[in-house]
Amino acid sequence: MRELRELVDWIIAKGLSSDDIGDLLQGVAEELVALGYPILRASIAMPTIDPLQRAISVAWSRSSGISLEVQGHDDAGQKMFRRSPISYLLENNLRQGRWRLPTDDDIASYSLLKELVDLGATDYLLKLISFNGGTALAGVGFSIAGDDPDGFSEKQVADLDIFLPALALTCYRIASTRVAADMLAVYTGTRTSGRILSGQTQRGEGAPIYAAILLADLKNFTSLNEIHPPAYIVGWLNEHFDAIGRPVEQEGGEILKFMGDSLLAIFPAEMENPAEACHRALSAAQKAMQANAALNRKRLGGAEPEILADIVLHVGEVFYGNVGAARRLDFTAIGKAVNEAARMEKLCDTVGRSLLASQAFVSHLQAGFEPVGVFSLKGVTRSAEIYALAE
Repeated sequence: MRELRELVDWIIAKGLSSDDIGDLLQGVAEELVALGYPILRASIAMPTIDPLQRAISVAWSRSSGISLEVQGHDDAGQKMFRRSPISYLLENNLRQGRWRLPTDDDIASYSLLKELVDLGATDYLLKLISFNGGTALAGVGFSIAGDDPDGFSEKQVADLDIFLPALALTCYRIASTRVAADMLAVYTGTRTSGRILSGQTQRGEGAPIYAAILLADLKNFTSLNEIHPPAYIVGWLNEHFDAIGRPVEQEGGEILKFMGDSLLAIFPAEMENPAEACHRALSAAQKAMQANAALNRKRLGGAEPEILADIVLHVGEVFYGNVGAARRLDFTAIGKAVNEAARMEKLCDTVGRSLLASQAFVSHLQAGFEPVGVFSLKGVTRSAEIYALAE
């Protein structure tokens, strides 16, 4: 008993010093083995809050150590869920299940149990601990599979409840911290989320930075809303934003916001030498145009509408920080350069070109653009010399 109380203290200390559930599980499994548990495999499973992941499962094996499985929201993820007895407990509102192997009748229903039998397991115990938090982080599942001929003793099964609450709370602390970081990155971008988590949450807090600016706009999207159902519109919008946004992120850009059918991104630069950021922004724009064209070719083959994109590139100083109401903030970039980029986008139809850049942006590149004219931009005092990507 004293050893299990000491394990509780170790779990709590680990939860305060580490964000690695795998490291936590390995320590718990090895300690239980040292206490006489005939553990062949142990695992921790938790739901997640992530657009790409439904749940994760971290497993420790006596022979191979730590492994990680990620369950997606797709059919493959659902199949992974069905292979585990967790699905049985959840569907039957149970908090504990035990399967004696290899004779239990339910073995055929769950591929995980069949895999454990092949490894020599004789007993499998699964316990669920619920969280009452009103979020998708609904709880944690802890399982152990043993290979002793007699399985786990009744005392060993009962003693698990001594440390499982501490283990569940530690997993919740780690998962909630990770959710905060990951979901902020999903909604605000990696660089912005880091600033928010570091405490930059006051309205007006921020700083001027020098950056290359990329603004992309999907053409004729308003008219598509008039003739197609919203579900189709949202699907197409997501496909095109994915095609345009992926190269932006690959080139080190930060997508600040989606504004209806437009995307705003920045590539932070050193004011003394912005050429590198401009090169990355141009590379992202070219790859985005290519990806968008490939998507349109694929869609036209299925008799769906072609959705073209206009992209403008600019460079200048912007204010990067918190703007908004007292309890509803947006961490974004504003300033003269952003306004000029928005005005430049309106010129794409005027000059019949889909990728335009300002003179300030082009001045940092050696070649690749040709002048298309000097234009007045609404709300901007000085006329703007505009360039298009050379054809």
